[in-house]
Amino acid sequence: MTTVAAAGTQTEGELAGFTIGVTADRRRDELAALLERRGARVVIAPALRIVPLPDDVELREATRRCLATPPDIVVANTGIGMRGWLEAAEGWGLGDALRQVLGNAYLVARGPKARGAARAAGLFDQWSPESESCDEVLFHLLARGVHGEVIAVQLHGDQQPDFCAALRSAGADVIEVPVYRWAPPHDPAPLQRLVDLVHNRLIDAVTFTSAPAVQALLDAAGPARADCVEAMRSDVLAACVGTVTAAPLTELGIPVVTPTRARLGALVRSLSDELPKRAVTLQVAGHELTLRGHAAVVDGQLKPLAPAPMAVLRALATRAGRVLSRAALLPSLPRGADEHAVEMAVARLRAGLGGPGFVQTVVKRGYRLPVE
Repeated sequence: MTTVAAAGTQTEGELAGFTIGVTADRRRDELAALLERRGARVVIAPALRIVPLPDDVELREATRRCLATPPDIVVANTGIGMRGWLEAAEGWGLGDALRQVLGNAYLVARGPKARGAARAAGLFDQWSPESESCDEVLFHLLARGVHGEVIAVQLHGDQQPDFCAALRSAGADVIEVPVYRWAPPHDPAPLQRLVDLVHNRLIDAVTFTSAPAVQALLDAAGPARADCVEAMRSDVLAACVGTVTAAPLTELGIPVVTPTRARLGALVRSLSDELPKRAVTLQVAGHELTLRGHAAVVDGQLKPLAPAPMAVLRALATRAGRVLSRAALLPSLPRGADEHAVEMAVARLRAGLGGPGFVQTVVKRGYRLPVE
């Protein structure tokens, strides 16, 4: 089942009342902790897992090519990739030789993690892009001139055909270094549960830390893919750690929140800024009522609600002050519900908000929020 990190009874924090999905694997606990610290309820559902390739034939062959034909330029894409490459080389007895070859090359580190891994191995980068994007790296290398140069590109989890093809078209001899690859999660159930939450708009935001994770979630959606895309275009906020990760979503016309710097902390701050802006606030029965994801905030006090009462509240709030019949409220509840379920949801909503006055019964017509 989907892992849900409980937010307890916390009533403070910019993200209190919101439910956020985490598709990362390797740093999922760190990201979840940052979100929970700001009051969020977190659904952990890794979309992919990283499979290291210390014994991979392609990696060993790419390493031997680098030793036989030392690269003039080395592109370090990720920290985990550079560490994995150097550790694998050590295991083959080629560590010293590889470090010497890399040390003599013009080293480009795509971001601070790649730079940190290189420097931990005694290597120093000559250049790093401000945007941490592959596009900026490519522009820099093409502007510098690569004709006749041997370039080793440490791949970041998947192939980079456009990047490498552009270098080859400019006359470079490119050695692709596949240090790790993506694989499906061991347990697909959490990801499928997250897809259901997105599809049914029962989650407020989904975070992504890699572009392949975006594709993995959409692939897991299967026949519901179009519905999930539409949900992320409207009700479910997509938040990505950087522009490279966001690219598959923006191509689908999905609005994406990305921090100015590709860091988990910055990603959480961006969510903390954006999600509260989506909350709806009304004056109801002499109280300030704010709708936040899975909870309502009444005069500053967080009141978590079950999905059915929350769905009824949202339906009433969208037509604030107008009377909605049981039949009109029924579509907001899960399939199979009847008008009696509407009555039960209204009763639970009144209890959850703190009194019957929040939802008025209009005899023989239905229910309304007494909006001021």
